[in-house]
Amino acid sequence: MMDFSGKVSLVTGESLGIGEAIALDLAQVGAEVVLLDIQKDKLEEVTQRIHQDGGKAAAYEVDVSQFDRVAEVIDTVIKNHGKVDHLVNNAGITRDNLLMRMKEEEWDAVIAVNLKGIFNLSKAVIRPMMSNRYGRIVNISSVVGMMGNAGQTNYSASKAGLVGFTKSLAREVASRGVTVNAVAPGYIATAMTKSLPDAVKESFMKVIPLKRFGTAEDVAQTVTFLCSDKAGYITGQIIQVNGGLLM
Repeated sequence: MMDFSGKVSLVTGESLGIGEAIALDLAQVGAEVVLLDIQKDKLEEVTQRIHQDGGKAAAYEVDVSQFDRVAEVIDTVIKNHGKVDHLVNNAGITRDNLLMRMKEEEWDAVIAVNLKGIFNLSKAVIRPMMSNRYGRIVNISSVVGMMGNAGQTNYSASKAGLVGFTKSLAREVASRGVTVNAVAPGYIATAMTKSLPDAVKESFMKVIPLKRFGTAEDVAQTVTFLCSDKAGYITGQIIQVNGGLLM
């Protein structure tokens, strides 16, 4: 079993199932988990759950799209927790619309959180990680960043941009013991997918070779592996967790 005792893992975006599952999985293997989200109630809920399970967690309310605020929070995190060993960039939003109907603010909002947010967090932690000659950055992309999806030009563009960001940063920091990878989930069972009509679910199943939706835990366990020393020779990679939807 992996042992993350003494490690500090920072996870953004606990509001939806995947972020929460990642935080819980990291805490389960002994990491001190630092949670960042814009939703205070959800932060408190996940923090309390980790504490109830005997783990260590702290929460900071922050909008990841705000450069100065992110830098301020990361400074506070390092002062309070000593370091950041792992950064999991999971925060993301959608503003779905066909391009011909998409408003400028719908485009800007998605790019600001999903792509600029990755820049803000990574820039804030990268110098301390390089100084420590150790670090793991895992970015949460999406299958639609590689295959596209009608009505999601903004979301798909942000997730595709994240792939190039991951590969480029991996080349910049590898010599200092810092790895940078991404996980690209496919259709994952969440509260949103559970509410889909049966006909829609069946259409999804037809194109997934494993014939099921993924779980948040499927994604979380992949992230935990990439944060571990077992993945020390893996960097610049996009790990697809999609049941064979895209190969």
